[in-house]
Amino acid sequence: MLNLSRRDFVVSTGLAAALGLNARLAVTQAFAQTTPDPARGFVSYKVGAAEVTALYDGIWEKPHDPAFIANASVDDVKAAMVKAGLPADFVSIPFTVVVVRSAGKTILCDSGTGGQVQPTAGKMMANMKAAGIDPAAIDTILISHCHPDHIFGLMEKDTNKPVFPNAEIVISDVEYKFWTDPAVIDRLPEARKGLARRIQAVFPIWKNIRQVEGEAEVAPGIRFVGAPGRVTVEPVVGRKDCLGTAVADHKGFAAAPAGL
Repeated sequence: MLNLSRRDFVVSTGLAAALGLNARLAVTQAFAQTTPDPARGFVSYKVGAAEVTALYDGIWEKPHDPAFIANASVDDVKAAMVKAGLPADFVSIPFTVVVVRSAGKTILCDSGTGGQVQPTAGKMMANMKAAGIDPAAIDTILISHCHPDHIFGLMEKDTNKPVFPNAEIVISDVEYKFWTDPAVIDRLPEARKGLARRIQAVFPIWKNIRQVEGEAEVAPGIRFVGAPGRVTVEPVVGRKDCLGTAVADHKGFAAAPAGL
């Protein structure tokens, strides 16, 4: 039996395909949220001199699908969920966004779902305020990649009005160019075309987006670290001044070797 962790599920390529939206995903009453939200929707801790706050944005209780995890059967998946202490009735996919306070700056790592991916998600802003973080005080937003659960929190539903108009948005130049290339729409599967059109309607006219090359320092003491594979380019965010570099990717904050 394949032994899969919860993280294996979360980073599965199947999620990327499932989230290539041109409309909000439907959740039937049969799959209304059964997992209780955490009693407190944020956790704060220190990494070196930086203060880190992980914000809960919600959860997707994804129905089992034999095609979702390519190298495991549904029975394998259910067994792994039970082993991880999670319900076997569905795949639990939590959405988490990280805020880092470093050198007088407040940095948001990805922007969450914006309540536009699943009806059971979109709680980041409320939890941000509960954590004592003013959304208007965000100086910089670091984008790992342009999937809906990472960028829809940047723009209001229907109008695409910027949610953080005064924050600088930092993104890899490779990721930016991929999604803003008009020719990419014809190369994408149908489910992804709406996402590309939305990005192309918004990003080129926003003046607060900065593209960076390679593993650049993108905020005080923080740099992008390339982690391609699941998408065209997927940087994670690493603190440079810690004994064990802390890496914030799209699912939270995890320790990684300083030589990463």
